[in-house]
Amino acid sequence: MALTIGQVAAQCGVGVETIRFYEREGLIAQPSRPESGFRKYPPDAVRWVRFIQRAKALGFSLREIKELLSLRVDSAKTCDAVKGRAEAKITDIEKKIGHLQEMKRALVKLTVACRGKRPTSDCPILEALGEGD
Repeated sequence: MALTIGQVAAQCGVGVETIRFYEREGLIAQPSRPESGFRKYPPDAVRWVRFIQRAKALGFSLREIKELLSLRVDSAKTCDAVKGRAEAKITDIEKKIGHLQEMKRALVKLTVACRGKRPTSDCPILEALGEGD
């Protein structure tokens, strides 16, 4: 049974504008507009939007998701191609975790240096952030 854009959005827990955005980005196909004026989406549209949402939740960019979607429909490709992209994403996430840990260490160091009772004009956190001006 064909679905309206509102029905697809509701079933996926996203807004209609999200569906339109995915269409503009080429992540999902935009159905043709029949004479009635309302586009009808195939039931698979729900599956594709959910795929996109899950991939986003795992940290994949829209460009990467587009690649994954193309791999999904390319019967000449193997799981190795998908696995390689997932492993690259793991490496990227590990780098981000390292960067976040560095940020945390720097902030902990700054908060330890702050006694909290000084006027803001003498705040070591604000001074450190202002260094390099």
